Amino acid sequence: MKKAVVSTANAPKAVGPYSQAIFVDGWLHISMQLPLVPETGALVEGDIKDKARQVFRNIGALLQEAGGGYGDLVKTTLYLVDMADFAAVNEVYAEFLPLHPPARGAMEVKRLPKDASLAIEAVAKLA
Repeated sequence: MKKAVVSTANAPKAVGPYSQAIFVDGWLHISMQLPLVPETGALVEGDIKDKARQVFRNIGALLQEAGGGYGDLVKTTLYLVDMADFAAVNEVYAEFLPLHPPARGAMEVKRLPKDASLAIEAVAKLA
């Protein structure tokens, strides 16, 4: 089994003892991404759509670092503090994944790290 840590300054640093992403046997496992600005580590200001776009930019940076892109995503899991944000997040989701979106789970949670309102984790299959 080949296993490699994937890390980039174009995505937020880990906020705990974990890797931004792990690549193993062609599979990229991306840790939960928050709407954090990579350069500052601060949460993005604005509405839930702005926050979702930042999360997807962070995921995209990790995909790119591993040699992939959004089309390589096969599974995502959305964590929302307020399920009322679901429709707005779906709009942004469709912006980044317009064709053949990956399988997905979504759930409302009581609280997220750094009191973020949204987080997404993802799995991609790279050639």
